Amino acid sequence: MTQVLLPIEIDRYAEKYTTAESEALAALNRETHIKVELPVMLSGKLQGGFLSMISHMLKPKMVLEIGTYTGYSAICLAQGLTDEGHLHTIDINEELQDMCFRYFCKAGLEKKITQHIGKAAEIIPDINEQFDLVFIDADKQNYHLYYDMVFDKVPVGGFILADNVLYNGEVVLPDAEQSKNAKAMHAFNEKVKADNRVEHVLLPVRDGIMMVRKIKN
Repeated sequence: MTQVLLPIEIDRYAEKYTTAESEALAALNRETHIKVELPVMLSGKLQGGFLSMISHMLKPKMVLEIGTYTGYSAICLAQGLTDEGHLHTIDINEELQDMCFRYFCKAGLEKKITQHIGKAAEIIPDINEQFDLVFIDADKQNYHLYYDMVFDKVPVGGFILADNVLYNGEVVLPDAEQSKNAKAMHAFNEKVKADNRVEHVLLPVRDGIMMVRKIKN
């Protein structure tokens, strides 16, 4: 379960000095908290603003998101796409598909986003694209697998972002005190650190974002 690791006062201060959510994102944020299980999984204003900023900086032509939830991060990532750009997002929960699409339409991005429902490990190989940006925010046990599966689909100079890499701060605890997911996140962080094909920085934004830049094949 995602939590804010910064003191709540600092997090609120950061949000105060972050550009306000769009009408569509604000409405999605509200509906998710009212109607959907585990709304803490929503990226929210601060992390969403970061994802949008990264997208605008990179101006990607093609983005892959693994883990859609209610579509908040997909909207943020799609905001910086080139005119001909497109985002593919994958989630296993078909019950949220209609809600996501409704908000993609509200944001005016329905033609730029393709939803895939099913297991990511089965869907990724069938998407025949090169991705300038990949965002991994799905089942923690398979981060290592998703990283390996998308790596050759990312060109040199492309980026991979992975969410929840601090996992509630558990990754710094002794191994015996870490949950199964925290251990998976620590192992993923070690995997990235050992990969000489990339440069990386772990940002303590919300629950931790690993930012990876591919520098060679």
